[in-house]
Amino acid sequence: MAEQWIWLVPLLPTLASAWILLGMLFGFNRGERGERQTALVIQTASLLSLLLLLALMFNAVPRQQLPGLIDITTWFSTGDYQIKLNFLLDGLALGLSLVVALVSLLSIRFSVNYMHREAGFQRFFAILGLFNGAMLLIVLAGNAMLTFIGWELAGVSSYLLIAYAYDRPNATENATRAFVTNRIGDTGFILAITFSFILLGNVDWPSINAGNENKAGFSLVIIMIGFLMAAMAKSALVPFSSWITRALEGPTPSSAVFYGSLMVHSGVYLIIRLQPLFEQSPFMMFILILIGALTAIYGFLGGLVQTDVKSSLMFSTTGQVGLMFISCGLGLFEIAAWHLGLHAIWRAYHFLNAPAMLHLMHKPARPVPAWLQNRKWLYLASVQRFWLDNLANAMLVRPALNMAHDVQRFDEQIVVRAVGLPNSVGAISSLAQWEEYKDDNTGKLIGDSGAIGRGRGALGNLMEWLASVFSWFEEHLVLKGGDEGVISLIQHAGHYLNRLEKLLSQPRYLFLMIILTFAVIL
Repeated sequence: MAEQWIWLVPLLPTLASAWILLGMLFGFNRGERGERQTALVIQTASLLSLLLLLALMFNAVPRQQLPGLIDITTWFSTGDYQIKLNFLLDGLALGLSLVVALVSLLSIRFSVNYMHREAGFQRFFAILGLFNGAMLLIVLAGNAMLTFIGWELAGVSSYLLIAYAYDRPNATENATRAFVTNRIGDTGFILAITFSFILLGNVDWPSINAGNENKAGFSLVIIMIGFLMAAMAKSALVPFSSWITRALEGPTPSSAVFYGSLMVHSGVYLIIRLQPLFEQSPFMMFILILIGALTAIYGFLGGLVQTDVKSSLMFSTTGQVGLMFISCGLGLFEIAAWHLGLHAIWRAYHFLNAPAMLHLMHKPARPVPAWLQNRKWLYLASVQRFWLDNLANAMLVRPALNMAHDVQRFDEQIVVRAVGLPNSVGAISSLAQWEEYKDDNTGKLIGDSGAIGRGRGALGNLMEWLASVFSWFEEHLVLKGGDEGVISLIQHAGHYLNRLEKLLSQPRYLFLMIILTFAVIL
């Protein structure tokens, strides 16, 4: 039967991507001479995926029935748990996969001319092919685990294309922020998969949607919250909305296919796919409405104050995604699905046309409405994008940097000094460092090399206190012990440990240790 070949749909663009990467590695498609081969491979693979989907559709239309869940083989099995390599071919999957394949093919064809003579031509299309396969896998996968594979591949390819101009610090920073933000959503996805296994014993979409009447309602809510977190991060809903405007750093075709058209709608698709599950919880339906409303307002007000075309289109897309979530929360999942498909096609056209849009309009961006200008605080909030970047910096970036700084100082000032490892000043141990930097009159350390770092926050204060304790111990019990005290003991211990290490490194002792290890295990 034709549907048994459904696995080829996401595989073909992925294989094209692998072929382009092999060409880059072995040098048979590099430079301008390799552009034609690269374009031919990626366009052919994308076209074949689209034609195969059309064949499946025309094969199912006369029967007026889609095959549903298609099991290919068992992917992984352990005990009572197993994960199948299966695909779900229902009306939602077939319709949206056709949208994904069509938009991807048109964007690739547009990019052939747009990226002509770019140094990273082959790299761009290799990543675009990987993304095409990942999106088709997200839409067609029959279980949450297989969807998660596509979810991650889409995130990785997104990171690589945002950082396409990797020699620009702004590009790499924006790519990293987008990648880290999406990892927060991935945590929710993994949580949902884990609880699906524990509570339901299965991760197939029909099984998750059916739920389990014998399980408490709160247990199913945990699964919903995990999937919702993943959807919010991937579709850039409030409070995760700030990363998607940073993602516009990549080339325009990637902005079109990733953030204007396809990947930004992945979260909406996930919620629509889980319609029966979410309909079991009125509370979660209300949360969908609330999050969608906040995102729609954010997108609407933020778009009014933008001065460049791509940012305006991105805020407009964010607002539309918010409206789709509102539709889902109201139970209008079919309307949300139609909204998703039509908006994906329409927004892809807008983004691909963005480079010429200002020229066609013959005028600058539209002015800010008077009613918004007169409301100073609302206008300021819109210009500052509701301080979501500042919120992310305060809650995530700055604490992580401070903790990393404190851990580094702890390592330098405590661990290095305690074990006598080489350090940045070139001394062979902290004892030598003390002798090199101590004041002859006072006996105290001079300069910054031996100073105890200043911590920030509760963790920083704790580390600072520990650093002071270890510093006191080293200074009073080790450094002032003299050659006949603790230093001499440490030197003798080190000498004997070195001799023991050389002895144990001989083959006969290594063989003896291996035998003892097996004896302990058995």
